[in-house]
Amino acid sequence: MVYRFRVILDTAEDVFRDIEILKTDTLEDLHNTIVQAFGFDGTEMASFYLSDDEWTQGEEIHQFDMSGGDDSIRLMNETTLDSVLSEDQTKLLYVYDFFNMWTFMVELAQIAEVEEGRDYPNLMFVHGQIPSNAPDKEFKAEEDPAADENFNDDFDVDDYDSFSFDENWN
Repeated sequence: MVYRFRVILDTAEDVFRDIEILKTDTLEDLHNTIVQAFGFDGTEMASFYLSDDEWTQGEEIHQFDMSGGDDSIRLMNETTLDSVLSEDQTKLLYVYDFFNMWTFMVELAQIAEVEEGRDYPNLMFVHGQIPSNAPDKEFKAEEDPAADENFNDDFDVDDYDSFSFDENWN
């Protein structure tokens, strides 16, 4: 079987690629296909994240094992597409280049039969040009109701001269 994806760059302009790839290929294969389809050089790190219907970021699937021996992480090259995607689980987030945060919404649009004579992965459709710079991201932390209690130390952080030596020492 073949998975057909629409990979959408999270930007104001419509920029997407339609890709088809074998369901038994790995997330690393999909990563390489996305990198090529959008014209990146492939030298930056990336990750996939499982996602729900609202595009909420879930479990990370790493490109490289930098865990220091943590066996609980999942790696792209060990994770097949059909092990994380199905008709019920159709969405992934993909982040390329963690300094610039190129963020993509990857949606499984169709599961189809393999076509004889076609090479996979296959770039089916291209729409829009990728901007020269990654779109700005705005990150919002969840509100912590205990934050006010934890950081209420009753001293003026702007008046450093009144701190004793021990309070200034790092």
